[in-house]
Amino acid sequence: MRQTRPSVLPPRTGDAVAAPTRRIPLSRERVVSWADQQAGAVLVLPAVLVILVLSIFPLLFSLYLSLSRFQPVSGGFEIHFRGLANYRKLFVGSEQQHFLGQLARLDTAGWLFFLATGALTVFLLGRALRSGPLTFPRLLGHGTVALGLLLALWLISRTVVSGGRPGTLVVTWVYVFGGVALQFLVGLLLAALCAQQLPGRRFFRVVFLLPMMITPVGVAYTFRMLTDTGKGPFAPIANWLGYANVSWVNDPWGARIAVMIGDLWQWTPFMFIVLLAALESQSPEPIEAAIVDGANRWQIFWHITLPQIAPVASTVILIRLIEAFKIFDMPNVLTGGGPGTATESLTLHAYVLWRSLDYGTSAAVAYTLLFVVTFVGIAYVRLLHRRVSEAL
Repeated sequence: MRQTRPSVLPPRTGDAVAAPTRRIPLSRERVVSWADQQAGAVLVLPAVLVILVLSIFPLLFSLYLSLSRFQPVSGGFEIHFRGLANYRKLFVGSEQQHFLGQLARLDTAGWLFFLATGALTVFLLGRALRSGPLTFPRLLGHGTVALGLLLALWLISRTVVSGGRPGTLVVTWVYVFGGVALQFLVGLLLAALCAQQLPGRRFFRVVFLLPMMITPVGVAYTFRMLTDTGKGPFAPIANWLGYANVSWVNDPWGARIAVMIGDLWQWTPFMFIVLLAALESQSPEPIEAAIVDGANRWQIFWHITLPQIAPVASTVILIRLIEAFKIFDMPNVLTGGGPGTATESLTLHAYVLWRSLDYGTSAAVAYTLLFVVTFVGIAYVRLLHRRVSEAL
């Protein structure tokens, strides 16, 4: 049977036309819908506020302080904008000898050191530029790194090699690069030993981790007692040798070595445990194939084991480099920054200035440290990236 559609007559003139009905959502449904849409932002907001309050604001305010003079007055304080005066004070002003050190004239040893290391830097720069396309950003980046390295070598030549006195900047470099290199070598050696099937290796794994569980202040006090030849545990031996009244921390380089040994003792376990995990997780097939081909242990380690653990080793070195720049407790407690300012790091230098109410210069030291850490970190990461690209 054929169905007929009902005819719809157009409204006549003068008849009211009913508006289409729309369902108005309930207020509860509206709130739930809005909450679903904004859930991500709402959950992230507390973390963003914490970062803004605890990180971003102090970072920006300390930057403003580094460009100003903070002066306590009766009933409060005054802040006067001074531009780069605080930074000029560090490099060419009253804090130059404290920050850069006492610059001596380059003698024969200083010139030989600077020319040799400078030539090596230029050679490595040319080699790096030849390994890829020569673009302006690449040339600018490599040139900046080379220039920074040449300036550092010039400063070392005039303060350490030529008989000057290194400031807190150079002393921090000694702690960072010398200390981290020793920590990596000792940690790798201990990890390689504990990765072998030796009796008692589980016991030594636990023993090697103990120094990392002690606070830096506790380690500093321990080494302060050990280096005391008058009342320390080695006092009888020092007395028998005729050095009862001689303290090796009274010598500038002896004190720096004591700080480095204390830092080495505490942070080598970190290198050890990470490198041990990398050694035990490497694939055994290449090693077995090398043994069949007649390779000795050194060849296996250098050509197979070391490349396999290189990504982990590079990461742990980067972490320790960044942490070592912030060394504070060891020189502060062990030597008090002395003798004089011989063992002061950049962080301790900033603390000394802050304690003397020179907040502007203290902030300038802190921002100089931030720049140095950022420069070293970026240069290190770019070097790793180039090495990985060449390997691929």
